[in-house]
Amino acid sequence: MGNHFDIIIVGAGAVGCAVARELSKYKLDIAVLEKESDVAAGTSGRNSAVVHAGFNNKTGSLMAKLCVEGNLGFEKVCRELDVPYKKTGKLVVAFDESDIKGIERLMDGGKKNGVPGLSFIDEEEVRRLEPHVGGIGAMLSSSTAITNPFIYTVALAENACANGVKFYFDTEVRGITRRENKFRINAGGRHYYCRYIINAAGLYSDKISSMAGDKSYKIYPCRGQYYILDKRTSKYLSMPVYPVPRPGIGGLGVHLTPTIEGNILIGPSAEYIKTKCDYAVTQDVMKQLFSEAKELLPPISIKDIIRNYSGIRSKLVGPKVGGFGDFVIEESQSVAGLIQLIGIESPGLTSSVPISRMVRDIIGSKEDLTLKPEFINERKGIKEFRLLSTEEKDRLVRECPEYGEIVCRCEQITKREVMDAIENPLGVKTLAGIKYRARAMMGRCQGGYCLTRIVEILTKEYGVPLEEITLRGKESGLFTGKVK
Repeated sequence: MGNHFDIIIVGAGAVGCAVARELSKYKLDIAVLEKESDVAAGTSGRNSAVVHAGFNNKTGSLMAKLCVEGNLGFEKVCRELDVPYKKTGKLVVAFDESDIKGIERLMDGGKKNGVPGLSFIDEEEVRRLEPHVGGIGAMLSSSTAITNPFIYTVALAENACANGVKFYFDTEVRGITRRENKFRINAGGRHYYCRYIINAAGLYSDKISSMAGDKSYKIYPCRGQYYILDKRTSKYLSMPVYPVPRPGIGGLGVHLTPTIEGNILIGPSAEYIKTKCDYAVTQDVMKQLFSEAKELLPPISIKDIIRNYSGIRSKLVGPKVGGFGDFVIEESQSVAGLIQLIGIESPGLTSSVPISRMVRDIIGSKEDLTLKPEFINERKGIKEFRLLSTEEKDRLVRECPEYGEIVCRCEQITKREVMDAIENPLGVKTLAGIKYRARAMMGRCQGGYCLTRIVEILTKEYGVPLEEITLRGKESGLFTGKVK
């Protein structure tokens, strides 16, 4: 009742939303507090969208175990939640004999981790699978897949919301106190009370932990920069292509990844930075990115680039050590009721559902959990008009004229799809929220044609004043005073 809950999850990334959905199966009062204006506003919305197989993770680690488990169950979750998923396979490409030895190590580790479908292929087979890719051989991982990480996180959150979870956006945690077996959380100018805190705050999980009384952790931000290529490059690549990873860096090396929608991503780089909110892209790194990408895929051109961006990994291992740490998934040893999810970097997206089950089991070891018979297991996403048959399109336009009006020409997004994005169950009405739900503003012109039309829909159809329209919520307003 009010601001009192059994469980409060701090952080609405893929992991926090997966935990929310899993726990919503039980008779519990649950809330999610998120400092940004939408889900997936941090690392979860700024990654390569790969459903990893688990061959690159240290044998015996939680990362390895949960990645393999997550990969095997990911397609089922996507079917339940109407999330795009495509099993593409992946190539890890060798360019010299030292890389061949690196592939042997990866295959050995993958087999120990229980990863299915790993094989070595020669240069001729690489060319057959990916005619435009260089290299002298490669490891083929047949179980690797791609998804849409934003839609995945949105779907988890919407399903959790349908099952009674409360989401509070623009609600940054400022302080946590504990008294008489209850936490009081000061967030967004209000107080929230709960018996358990799930710390799924990603880059800021060390800060949340410290606020709650456990000062054991330090997160090191490690930035990865990306390019996005035009869809016309889709003919060059059908699956993710990685170089053999080099020891000591904080990532897997610059790679090429086709997206569900048909673009190609170049990146990420791996560079430790001083602050957790520095999403800059830098000229020297971007130049190096493209140079290394050209080595993997020679036909691409600078003219193919339509955008760049960056994401930040939350690493438990600092720059002096490099490489990867392991996931921390446990109840704090010093603060009862504080469930720690710390150091959840890649493959966190792939591992999100198995992580949520671990959290459920931790809570279940302390509480009698009762399943809700009314739990809703499925969720339907926005209908993608451009993918339908001509007959289906004609039927929809007759039934709903908004399907007959194209708002985004590059991506062929209709007015109805934009309106469905605005009417999302989480109540998000930012331009970024509309963009990532409906793909409007994601084409080659990056909103040059459709942004004004979306603003018009917000003002005329939904009565949103121009001054209240924002890109990403607070402090990202686009209009002030009178505009023509």
